[in-house]
Amino acid sequence: MRTSPALRAAALATTAVLLPLAGCSDGGGGGGGEGGSNPTRASTASPTATSGKLATQKLEWSACSAPNVAQGGGESPSPLPGGAVWECSFMDVPLDYAKPDGRTIELALIRGKAKDQKRRIGSLLFNFGGPGASGVATLPAFGADYDRLRARYDLVSFDPRGVGRSEGVECADDAQLDALYQEDGTPDDAAEEKEFVQGQKDFIAACEENSGAELPYVGTTNAARDMDLMRTVLGDDKLHYFGISYGTELGGVYAHLYPDKVGRAVFDAVVDPTKDAEQSSLGQAQGFQLAFDNFTENCADRGDECALPGATGQEVQRWITDLLAQLEKEPVDGLGDRPLTQTLATTGIASALYSKETWPLLEQGLDEAEGGNGALLLALADSLNGRSEDGRYDNSNAANIAINCADSRQRFTLEQTKAALPAFRKASPVFGEYLGWGLMSCTGWPVAGAWETPDVSAPGSAPVLVIGNTGDPATPYAGAKAMVERLGTGVGVELTYKGEGHGAYNSKNACVQRAVDGYLLNGTVPESGTVCG
Repeated sequence: MRTSPALRAAALATTAVLLPLAGCSDGGGGGGGEGGSNPTRASTASPTATSGKLATQKLEWSACSAPNVAQGGGESPSPLPGGAVWECSFMDVPLDYAKPDGRTIELALIRGKAKDQKRRIGSLLFNFGGPGASGVATLPAFGADYDRLRARYDLVSFDPRGVGRSEGVECADDAQLDALYQEDGTPDDAAEEKEFVQGQKDFIAACEENSGAELPYVGTTNAARDMDLMRTVLGDDKLHYFGISYGTELGGVYAHLYPDKVGRAVFDAVVDPTKDAEQSSLGQAQGFQLAFDNFTENCADRGDECALPGATGQEVQRWITDLLAQLEKEPVDGLGDRPLTQTLATTGIASALYSKETWPLLEQGLDEAEGGNGALLLALADSLNGRSEDGRYDNSNAANIAINCADSRQRFTLEQTKAALPAFRKASPVFGEYLGWGLMSCTGWPVAGAWETPDVSAPGSAPVLVIGNTGDPATPYAGAKAMVERLGTGVGVELTYKGEGHGAYNSKNACVQRAVDGYLLNGTVPESGTVCG
């Protein structure tokens, strides 16, 4: 079963969810070794390398090689529309910004040069989320979608520290991950709880053994500092930025640290900066349930055209939850020697809810699973878990956990997690328990988290266009309003998209794209409160 490249790209460009070992992107800016619990602005005491020798380094650009395993594998990026080629390079950054003359690491970069060099504004830097998504692998997958912006910008993205080719965090190997994903992500008794907790401990021990020296330095604050050094090395006075999902949180932290360096910035699919780890996970449970409700209502409304039984959305949901209960007792054939379990089926459902374009695949996969063929649902789960057809995993899950745990201060005991489960089940009968158990992802992590929520206040910053999607499953709509409020008066400009899926610009909605293109290309700021249907 070949996973759609578009689906894989969408999975990379999102907040990781429903992984037995991974929590959700909850916010948080620093991490051990990143400036303590309340780093100040770069203009006062925040460590920076933009005035040292690293700021004068010259990047050597050349044709991009094929993505490596950590980036997800595959072929070298196809030419841009019009035949231009993607170029790749590496940039040196300090491992520890408190020691700018100490050890350095390399960040992998990619760019597509602007078509109109005479009217070129500068570089437009993308972060596609996760945390853990390889920008070097993801940007070419969406190259055609952003080609209008290439009229006046070099389109640039990167693998953040700890991701892909940028000193990618290494944890469990492929065989261990296969085994871990087969485990029950929602333990029902003491024996399953023991197995779940031990799986967490083993995974964290592998992370510490393989990447322990880097784990204190992979959090969001250091990634923001990297972006400011990148801005300098690329030759830009201001950082023009397009952040998606977790990329909005990273952009918010950057704006807080360097408000005077913010150029034209867009935040799409917005992480709520006011919510801690538990609140964020609970919000995601509600968001995925909303998207699931919309999927099942759509199915019921189509009547006999839908392959799933049920005259109402609730009836379709009951049929699906019954199927999941059956899979817990008796998995069905999946791919190769890997069966489709209840946990993997739920991950597959979540994967398909990221875009309305993949609803037909979800419908087909559920229908086939009920008949004993779980291949399609398992392929959907693989796309979110970062598993390629040859059985290799990228490092997006390891990076996701490492960055989240460097950012988030919260650590949950088994007892605290179990106490929180009723609220999660109420938020979502389908996804709540999985997300609830995910609270333990950072329990026992060797690095202390920086804070409970990130500071994104950015007085004096240029306007930031903040786009919320009413049907977004992974970053619920309310996060956009919260981000606007936290950025501060005169900074956040809110735009609402009434649609489905994770993010708005790639929905192809003409109203959203006009607003974004108008701001990024011409500097035209839309009226805050604009609504696109």
